Amino acid sequence: MSFLWLTIQSALRVLRRNPLRAGLTMLGIVIGVGAVVGMVSLGQGATASVQREIASLGTNVLIIIPGATTTGGVRGGLGSVSTLTVDDARDIEKRIGDISLVTYASRSVLQVVHEHKNWNTIALGTTTAFPDLRNWPVADGNFFTQADEDAAAKVVVLGKTVADNLFERGEEVIGAQIRVKNVPLRVIGILSSKGQSLSGQDQDDIVVLPFTTAERKVLGTKFLGTVGIIMVATQHRYSIPAAVEEIKELLRARHRIHPAEENDFTIRTMEDVAKTVAGASRTMMVMLLSIASISLVVGGIGIMNILLVSVTERTREIGIRMAVGAKRAHILLQFLVEAIILTAIGGVAGVIFGIAGARLLTRLIGWPTIISSQAVAVAFLFSLAVGIFFGLYPANKASRMNPIDALHYE
Repeated sequence: MSFLWLTIQSALRVLRRNPLRAGLTMLGIVIGVGAVVGMVSLGQGATASVQREIASLGTNVLIIIPGATTTGGVRGGLGSVSTLTVDDARDIEKRIGDISLVTYASRSVLQVVHEHKNWNTIALGTTTAFPDLRNWPVADGNFFTQADEDAAAKVVVLGKTVADNLFERGEEVIGAQIRVKNVPLRVIGILSSKGQSLSGQDQDDIVVLPFTTAERKVLGTKFLGTVGIIMVATQHRYSIPAAVEEIKELLRARHRIHPAEENDFTIRTMEDVAKTVAGASRTMMVMLLSIASISLVVGGIGIMNILLVSVTERTREIGIRMAVGAKRAHILLQFLVEAIILTAIGGVAGVIFGIAGARLLTRLIGWPTIISSQAVAVAFLFSLAVGIFFGLYPANKASRMNPIDALHYE
């Protein structure tokens, strides 16, 4: 142990002789470790954010949207033709077992106006089941009632973003009047903040109306009773597959779809969305980690080059040590310890750099990050492994020198 401590002291002394060269040598390790820590933090933060959003939507929720249709030989995309109706949603609620909630909606991007302020947002016409199914409570005021929907009342519930952009701080929002397509609507509530969606869209940038109000007075529709989306909540998560098959059979029968024809609707579950997003996140993380690992390898090559230069510069020193009794293992250990110290210092600096970078991204851009102790440990240990691997060749070369030739080296 005393010999090892003396070797470490000697290695630190050698590195202090040229701190600039040592610093530049460690730069690749610093960047590589920092990139690994930062990328893993971003990946885990994004995954956690997705899981929170899916949990807020409910893992037992099905989303039914108009599907691809072919008209005149031209195939339209999802949502290009409205093939779902209010009666479809009501029939699902009546005839499909193990269903707890059903809602439907139509939406449009419109300008809302309050006094001298205006704001472009999403206007959503839906039913009273919407806040329960979406797990989206009202923060202030109330949601509209079934009586409001039956009477097509001119009432509206605002998302947090819309309220912030239409009203001054401290101004009374509940009871105020806004206009949508010159239709006056009374504000009866403000939804709680939801944040960004899986696609990065601000979910709070929305106004919610009774479906009948939206259809008859605000949004309008080409065909009465058509909807843009149907959302279904099952009572239990494990009953989703059976519910999906039952809904498919019901809608195909209602829409008179021939057995050889494709569905004119698409059913998606939150688990499908979660798997898709998780797969994309894993692919992106692997790609970023591969890039970060290349930085570590480049840093290791830099360490090997500098140690080879150091071996050449210290040839006479090596010869003298061997002449006074140093064994091959002593010389090997000397240069290997120098490589490990370089990568250890670079690894610590890289960890600090990666954590600081992740925190900075969260503060400046708002990207969610989670610092993983496992990622920090793996990145640091991998940097040490790189140091040992790339330091072994120069150390071995130094230990195999002939003492006579080394002493005569100029």
